[in-house]
Amino acid sequence: MDCNLLNQKATAIRRNIIEMLYEAGSGHPGGSLSATDILAVLYFHEMKIDVQNPKWEERDRFVLSKGHAAPVLYAALAEKGFFPKEELKKLRKMGAMLQGHPEMKGTPGVEMSTGSLGQGFSSSCGMALAGKIDKKDYRVYALLGDGELQEGIVWETAMASAHHKLDNLTAIIDYNKLQIDGPNAEVMGVHPVVDKFEAFGWHVIEIDGHSLEEIINAFQEARNTKGKPTMIVANTIKGKGVSFMENSVDWHGNAPKEDDKIRALEELGGEGND
Repeated sequence: MDCNLLNQKATAIRRNIIEMLYEAGSGHPGGSLSATDILAVLYFHEMKIDVQNPKWEERDRFVLSKGHAAPVLYAALAEKGFFPKEELKKLRKMGAMLQGHPEMKGTPGVEMSTGSLGQGFSSSCGMALAGKIDKKDYRVYALLGDGELQEGIVWETAMASAHHKLDNLTAIIDYNKLQIDGPNAEVMGVHPVVDKFEAFGWHVIEIDGHSLEEIINAFQEARNTKGKPTMIVANTIKGKGVSFMENSVDWHGNAPKEDDKIRALEELGGEGND
């Protein structure tokens, strides 16, 4: 696919993130914006999915392990056509489809209810193992936050995935180096991420998580890797695309006010969910 078209999709997703969080008055913009380019490639280039049949047995699966970044998943699903974009304005509203963390029973396209960090990653391991047992050729993708690597369950999953040679599993770390309490290095250092996953038996690819070409090539390399799972360490910028949100821990979990929204949409340009 043309990277220009993917860039347009990423811009639309970013605009929708800003607008839906403004309407909700709460949520997580920073880690949603940092992961946008990754999800744009997944949903509009990489994954085998059918919006008319979300439970198609042969579909590829995506699990948002960093469930608090639900806005980026919802925006991507709506942009892809899983549900009307009007639903985005109901984010976090009582009785609405889109809650603060992904919920698999009520939202088309959501594969796993997530929020407790690390558990989505472990679920993706189970999905990939099930695919191997059932002799299916679908692939499983999981997106983790870098602060999520501080959870012990992540390393149990890393060990199990390598043990079972789950080459149908590709995980991505949104490595923006910030978490709710500040820089990862100050809260609890996770470096060296590449060396750790290699030691656990994974094939590891390190990329610029905002280069669409590098993201596409990394997924291609993962598909071609046999006998072990692949971890893509995507170096990203928290709040990417909105200058006053970039590299700022203050925007981890604060929604934009009206002035913030206007400024952010002006910077992003393109078309969003108006």
